[in-house]
Amino acid sequence: MEKVALNKSALQKERDKLKLYERLLPSLDLKRRQLSLELGRARTQLAKSQAEFESMKNRAAEQLPMLADIEKDLSGFVRIDSVKLDEENIVGVRLPVLAQVTCTISNYSMLAYPYWVDVLVERLKQMAEMQMGLHVLDERVRLLEIALRRITQRVNLFEKILIPNTKKTIHQIQIYLGDAERSAVVRSKIAKAMHKKQRSMLMRKGNAA
Repeated sequence: MEKVALNKSALQKERDKLKLYERLLPSLDLKRRQLSLELGRARTQLAKSQAEFESMKNRAAEQLPMLADIEKDLSGFVRIDSVKLDEENIVGVRLPVLAQVTCTISNYSMLAYPYWVDVLVERLKQMAEMQMGLHVLDERVRLLEIALRRITQRVNLFEKILIPNTKKTIHQIQIYLGDAERSAVVRSKIAKAMHKKQRSMLMRKGNAA
C-alpha cells in the first residue's frame, strides 16, 4: 500500500479524492437501483412467458389427446430457419430483443396423416417461436444480473473502502499537522523565552559593569 505523505499538499490531494468519490457515489447508486428495477421487470416478464408457454402446452395436450395413440413420427414438422435480433440500451446495458422468428413447415401428405395434424403443426410453430422468445428473455435476465452485480461491487467499493479509507487518511494527516503546528508554537515560545532571558542577563551584566 502506498505510504501517504503527511503534509498539506497530501491533505489537499486526499480532500480532492474524497470530493470526487462522494460526487460519483450517488450516480453509481442510482444506476444500481435502476438496474435492480429493470432486472425485476425482466424476471417478471420471463416468468410470465414461461407460464404462457406451459399453458399453451397444456392446451395443446387437451385439444389433441389423440397424440398419445399416434404411431407416426410427428417430429420435424416445424424447423426454425432464422432468428432476427435487435438490441436496446437499458441503463447502459445492451440487451437483445427478439424481432423475428422464421419457421419452415415441412410438406406432409393430408392422406398420410389425420385431419388434426394441421392444428398440431400450428401449435408446434407457435411453441417454437415462444421458446425462442424465452431464450432471449433468459439472456436479458442473465445480462442484467451481471451488470447489477458489477455496479453493486463498485458501489460497495466506494461506500465501504474508498470513502472510509480516504476520510481516515485525511484525519491522520490533520492530526499530524495539528501536532506539528502545536509543537512549532511551543518551540517558538520556548525560543522567545530563552531569547528574552538571555537579553535580560546581558542587560544585568551591562548594568553591573
